[in-house]
Amino acid sequence: MRLTTKGRFAVTAMIDLALRQGNGPVTLSAISERQEISLSYLEQLFGKLRRHQIVESVRGPGGGYNLARKAADVSVADIIIAVDEPLDATQCGGKENCHSVKHPGGTRCMTHDLWSTLNEKMVEYLDSVSLQDLVDQQNPEHRHTEQSVVVMHRPHAAA
Repeated sequence: MRLTTKGRFAVTAMIDLALRQGNGPVTLSAISERQEISLSYLEQLFGKLRRHQIVESVRGPGGGYNLARKAADVSVADIIIAVDEPLDATQCGGKENCHSVKHPGGTRCMTHDLWSTLNEKMVEYLDSVSLQDLVDQQNPEHRHTEQSVVVMHRPHAAA
């Protein structure tokens, strides 16, 4: 299982868009420049995000993209699923024919349930993280607070 650049770029671009929502529509060329993502690649990703009603396009001068719903109502799983990013750790794509992917009716591998459960946990986790959570993490004060908490909870080394 691996998350490809498609999923990573889509999430990054959506954070960029959400950070700038208060200033009107955001152009893909601006996101492309700031995040160093190919404009044509962003166009493909945003087409899929628009079809899944995560973003909406605004045409004409001053046009670009806006979020179609509040950032708190968009999960990372929504974004990744919208751009057709597979989140599957099983070898068989969940079809339970792990030992014979080429032939339907193959048998399950001994670790099928392990990888299938991992899939569920990944989706559950990504569904629990909202775009707003990621936007909030970009706030320097929030990052400082998080780092302080981590430092305060580190176990002390034995003397």
